[in-house]
Amino acid sequence: MRTLTSLALASLALLCASPALAEGGFALDRYEPSERGSDWFVGESLDLRGHGRFALGAVGDYAYKPLVWYDSNGDEQAAIVEHQLFVHLGGAVVLFDRLRLGANLPLLAYSKGESLNVAQSSFSTSDKASIGDPRLSADVRLVGEYGGAATLAFGVQGFIPEGNQKAFASDDKVRIRPRLMLAGDLGDLAYAAQTGFNYRAKGDDLGGEAFGSEMTFSAAIGLRTMDKKLIVGPEIFGSTVVSDGGDGAFKKRTTPLEVVIGGKYRVTPDWRVGAAVGPGLTRGVGAPAVRVLASIEWFPAVEKPAAPSDRDRDGILDADDACPDTPGVRTDDPKTHGCPPAAAPADRDKDGILDADDACPEEPGVKSDDPKKHGCPAPADTDGDGITDDVDACPKEKGVSNADPSKHGCPAPKDTDGDGILDIEDACVDKAGVADPDPKKHGCPKAQIEAGQIKIIEQVQFATKSAKILPASDGVLSAVLKILQDHPEITKVSVEGHTDNRGGKGYNKDLSKRRAASVVKWLTDKGIDPKRLSSAGFGLERPLDSNDTEEGRQKNRRVEFHIQSNQGSTEVKTK
Repeated sequence: MRTLTSLALASLALLCASPALAEGGFALDRYEPSERGSDWFVGESLDLRGHGRFALGAVGDYAYKPLVWYDSNGDEQAAIVEHQLFVHLGGAVVLFDRLRLGANLPLLAYSKGESLNVAQSSFSTSDKASIGDPRLSADVRLVGEYGGAATLAFGVQGFIPEGNQKAFASDDKVRIRPRLMLAGDLGDLAYAAQTGFNYRAKGDDLGGEAFGSEMTFSAAIGLRTMDKKLIVGPEIFGSTVVSDGGDGAFKKRTTPLEVVIGGKYRVTPDWRVGAAVGPGLTRGVGAPAVRVLASIEWFPAVEKPAAPSDRDRDGILDADDACPDTPGVRTDDPKTHGCPPAAAPADRDKDGILDADDACPEEPGVKSDDPKKHGCPAPADTDGDGITDDVDACPKEKGVSNADPSKHGCPAPKDTDGDGILDIEDACVDKAGVADPDPKKHGCPKAQIEAGQIKIIEQVQFATKSAKILPASDGVLSAVLKILQDHPEITKVSVEGHTDNRGGKGYNKDLSKRRAASVVKWLTDKGIDPKRLSSAGFGLERPLDSNDTEEGRQKNRRVEFHIQSNQGSTEVKTK
């Protein structure tokens, strides 16, 4: 708080350290209105469209207590400028879809404050209506277009020292402000930002604080609504001194910062009104307790170019049509182009079929019994499969005839793995399999070698609480049998049985052992050497899923085939 109080002494700006400056005054107002035609009060929307496009408008700018003196305890002693009301009259003109020239004249309509005597010096503001420093500006668009995601522009503003210094409306010296501006629209969200350097020839030490040239900045974000007629949102702006007050000594630097919240509404395509209000966020010279803004502007909307006219709707634009009000035909003679044909029957495309009968009178074609095709070019056959493009469902791929129009001319269905199941229905296109009512398994092998196992896609099914294999499992076990027959290099396979957690642990382990042994017996009965097989039961010890659901328990009831020795590979998978 003590630091803030110390910084607030800048609002005095006038202690005996520089009485001449205090009594003479300076340009106090921190608000610089945007150029007329902008969607914002401070920021620039960079609508630099058109050539010779003018904008005119007025902005009311009221600040409450922009210059206050606080004592060392941070208590207000005097509002040297308590009320300050400007009316900014301005205009701009856009040239060449890129360059904007602008002018702004601040009229000080009302100013009032308290007198203060400090250190044998008297401080007060003039209450007479007067003017501030006129502003001239030039901005040029560098990249982007209004309404796009990002538009970048560079500009310079210059302030002519003609304002009333005693009313704190002028430095009585030239100010120049180069600036860089960015704006854009992201859907209904609009934004603007700018930064600049405000060169002030008037530099001094105001109560121990630096006063002079400064960096300026602003940012705005808002929502376009009501068919983009209204833009509403906050704008924040401020500045910070970068000079040393003129004598090279270190001075305190403050950053007066303000925010206003408001919007602008387009009442007609050419007229717009706006209002905004907001507080000063930090204490500093020119940062008021409250600022209120209001505006009215005339900025003609950009008219879209009219579509070329064709009054008689004969496909020939009026500019080229010798008979713009009478439908006609194309000719090489400008005097008859667009006029009705002469008495002789016309044949514009010279294909031997008169225009009256020609379905394509401007394209040479061939005869056809179909009136809609008579005189039109012969249908193409892009893929050269003997089926013309007009009836070919796959005109860029060679195909075959098909009674189904949606497949006529398309390639015959493929069966990549040769298992008799077409790729379009095969869940395992590259692996020969068998038919299955489940679309996810249809065409897939019931068993295959994978990651050191003979993986099966169906469970081996047993009678309830029994090691008896049900006939429904003959298919999947036959698939395992086929793999063992086709791969004699697999010399050792462990058949492992697993259960869910229902029933006792000992009972489940015994049941899993008996079931694994039943599978081994089924395979050896079909001719597999018993030396190649072993069995083991693990009961409920190795679940794959949670036993809290029926689905999980079903996954846990299983038989697995683990390859323990494979003489055909340097890698032996074990478990």
